[in-house]
Amino acid sequence: MKAAESWHGVDPGAGHGGGLHLHVVTDPCGESTAERKDMSQIPADLRFAESHEWARLESDGTVTVGISDHAQKALGDVVFVELTEVGRVFTAGEPAGVVESVKAASDIYSPVGGKVTMINEELSESPELLNEEPYDSWIFKLKPSDKSELNSLLDAAGYKAAIGD
Repeated sequence: MKAAESWHGVDPGAGHGGGLHLHVVTDPCGESTAERKDMSQIPADLRFAESHEWARLESDGTVTVGISDHAQKALGDVVFVELTEVGRVFTAGEPAGVVESVKAASDIYSPVGGKVTMINEELSESPELLNEEPYDSWIFKLKPSDKSELNSLLDAAGYKAAIGD
């Protein structure tokens, strides 16, 4: 590690079986990334993992997955998204990709178990969409192996309380 770098570990889900694990690099002047627009409205139709992924049950029975506004703010400017593959099967809480920013890299965890049916290829060319529209920009969709796993996720009010918002 260079002398000008300082590392800060962030683990909001410590003790809860996972969390957004960040290693944040700041410059010696403590410069931060550009201000983000306030998006404190947490959509009521979403469920949240303690590791800051959101999940939305769609009318066709699939689950759409993305990262929360809180997570994208903690990460800073997203510069790369490592997408999973269609057909991969995950258990709830299993790493399912990586989001890299100018100051951190973070695993993305599958909030529920299931088989990936789609990935958002647009993020390969425009990863900044996760910063600009975190609740509209999804990462992958899956067919859940057990829809009842959604019940173990936080609702909007529970997530808002968990992040202290």
